[in-house]
Amino acid sequence: MGLKKDSREDREQQIFSAAYKILGKKGYKATSMLAIAKEASASNETLYAWYKNKQGLLAAMIESNAHIADKLFKQAILTKEPPSITLQKSGTAILKITSGIRAVILNRAAAADVADGGVLGSLIAKHGRNAITPMIADVFLRAMKQGRIKKANPKEITEVYVALLLGDSQMRRVIGTADELNEDVIEVHTERCIEIIFELYGT
Repeated sequence: MGLKKDSREDREQQIFSAAYKILGKKGYKATSMLAIAKEASASNETLYAWYKNKQGLLAAMIESNAHIADKLFKQAILTKEPPSITLQKSGTAILKITSGIRAVILNRAAAADVADGGVLGSLIAKHGRNAITPMIADVFLRAMKQGRIKKANPKEITEVYVALLLGDSQMRRVIGTADELNEDVIEVHTERCIEIIFELYGT
């Protein structure tokens, strides 16, 4: 008999937590399904039955993390507040998500997975940048309709905004040369990025 949905979800979170711990210590290549199973007090057979292999387990972790991030981001962006406030909230959410340790571990794993087909990197792009930028572009389109921003290509403005917001922070986090951003730094940086966007494109 299979596990009930709630039981499986709870067990999966325990497995994911164990995997993050092992991955954080050993890295993607040196992490084994057996080590994760032992850390999670689960059977190796269960992990292979649920995920098939390590790449499948990491893919499930990316999907789970993306679901949490998507909920946080949509709470910030799908509002009727002024565009500047929406951008502040969504920008803060993006920086919190991308600088968090789980995102760093998954990005490191994706970089190591390139030689095995790059499946993990494709998933991160699908649920990350590719999912978020169209929603940000809609905010800039709304700002244009309100006369707050000059008529321009909202996709172009979004690319500039995201580039300003993230810079090389993700890369520096992945290679271990930067710490997780604190809330004060995130807030100030996001505000400055929005100011620059309105200096460049504002009416």
